[in-house]
Amino acid sequence: MSQTSCWIIYNGNLPQKKFMDFAQWTASAAQKKGIKPTIIKNNDMLVSFKNGTSFLAGRLKDERPDFVLFGDKDIFLARQLENMGIPVYNSADAIETCDNKSRMYQTLAYQGILFPKTIIAPKVFGELHDDSHCDMVIKEIGFPMVVKEAYGSFGMQVHLVQNEAELLSLMKTLKNTEYVFQEMVASSYGRDVRINIVGGNAVASMLRKSETDFRANVSFGGKTEPYTPTKEQEDLAAACAQAAGTAFAGVDLLFGEDGTPIVCEINSNAHIRSIYDCTGIDVADHMMDHILRTIQS
Repeated sequence: MSQTSCWIIYNGNLPQKKFMDFAQWTASAAQKKGIKPTIIKNNDMLVSFKNGTSFLAGRLKDERPDFVLFGDKDIFLARQLENMGIPVYNSADAIETCDNKSRMYQTLAYQGILFPKTIIAPKVFGELHDDSHCDMVIKEIGFPMVVKEAYGSFGMQVHLVQNEAELLSLMKTLKNTEYVFQEMVASSYGRDVRINIVGGNAVASMLRKSETDFRANVSFGGKTEPYTPTKEQEDLAAACAQAAGTAFAGVDLLFGEDGTPIVCEINSNAHIRSIYDCTGIDVADHMMDHILRTIQS
């Protein structure tokens, strides 16, 4: 029997160490499971079309792995690999759902999952000329208010606004960027829980806290500590991962006023170094075990 092989794809245009670190970390986990990994930049494989057909151009165009671990958000490449019959983790649809916060919240709402009061900003083409919806947003959500750009990671592109002047200024700056208006959960200011879900089960969890920012992300100075989630938190995180169609995900939960867990967001491409440093749990091992069970079943 030939050795199981996988491609681990990352974005070649992101030079930061944490992106290559994810690829190398998961490649090491694959090797421990007897899988032969190949780390590939997304720009080494070009989705191409000719004579009404699609194909991959690049140095590996004639090779096929048993599966792909997709550590990127290049949806069209992920979907092309799926169209070629290669299992992709996470799937293109799951990545697309989690990558766009508007779509993510809409998906969660369809499943009746609790998250902060949210309004999707209406589509804008070019400059913002009509801000008449601003009054409705303020009346519904109030201040302070969180504005989240639809695309962003590590707490980036998330803004806290305190009044109408700040909100209008930000809206004009964002122009035709997609974003959502969201209620600020004061009881969870600078504090959240990251739960890593793999195959529907919680495998690692940590509490993140910041003394200086409303965002608890490590990128903004947040500190981490191991955390044992409640069953309610585990069930909610697992429900989020299932709703988004992910095989594995990092689900961030907020603390409601009465302790009720509230969803902040779902990360389909959650980086796993920080949770290992915090808990000693290698989520990549669980990911590889789940994938092997899936492709061998």
